[in-house]
Amino acid sequence: MLSRRKIHNWRILKGQPLTELDKRMLYLQEHGHLVPTRELIKTPEQIEGIRRSGVVNTGVLDLVAQEIKEGMSTAAIDKLVYEYTKDHGAIPAPLNYEGFPKSVCTSINEVVCHGIPSEKEILRDGDIINVDVSTILDGYYSDASRMFMIGNVSPEKRRLVEVTKECLQIGMEAAKPFGYVGDIGHAIQKHAEKNGYSVVRDLCGHGVGLEFHEEPEVCHFGRKGTGMVLVPGMVFTIEPMINMGRYQVYIDADDNWTVLTDDGLPSAQWEHTFVMTDSGLEILTY
Repeated sequence: MLSRRKIHNWRILKGQPLTELDKRMLYLQEHGHLVPTRELIKTPEQIEGIRRSGVVNTGVLDLVAQEIKEGMSTAAIDKLVYEYTKDHGAIPAPLNYEGFPKSVCTSINEVVCHGIPSEKEILRDGDIINVDVSTILDGYYSDASRMFMIGNVSPEKRRLVEVTKECLQIGMEAAKPFGYVGDIGHAIQKHAEKNGYSVVRDLCGHGVGLEFHEEPEVCHFGRKGTGMVLVPGMVFTIEPMINMGRYQVYIDADDNWTVLTDDGLPSAQWEHTFVMTDSGLEILTY
């Protein structure tokens, strides 16, 4: 089996002079740092394609924000997502992805992520729900999720939702050009645990753009100065999943998709897709 460092070798393009980026990446690689492959650095044209996909993706979530309410089924949310996406010339990325049967993930209360929409699942007063939307437009992928609070949400749940959103913002601020993926996770974990919450360990953010899930894995816990180097042109999600109780989770054996907290306490998640620029992160969909 190849080592991780060999897999992530920075290749020099034949017949091309060394750029300043080539020199910097080779230096980092030679000094033992994990660098992205050249393929993970998106071209301006690719970034623009992902940005256009993100416009549709954001539009879907804006529509959900307008329509979501108590008494609504999660199947109705799925219908909204499917119809808006198709009407804008795009494809819902989750639909039939590795057997996932719907166009969106709807995760209520103790469901961490990957909840499957259903006619039988009705939003109740006091629920919190994550709606996770992913879009393919002209072959480019975008991915984002938002939390929604239904009716009279308890102060405890409301605080969880708010602190989770803060975790996303803090993770975004920690991501710097030529910093490290681990810087993001460290900042998120510190803020979550300071507020008495835990960070889900079994799921993470990810590269995105030309495929639904690309490298790097973006863990929401960890140590500063570790993980892959963050290079301008990389596109990835940050999507912290923060639990009110313990961080352990399990997958529902009945559908092999729905991820739930092990202790039955609520979980929250926010997600944006970003591109790393020379000056920091730019949001492509939210």
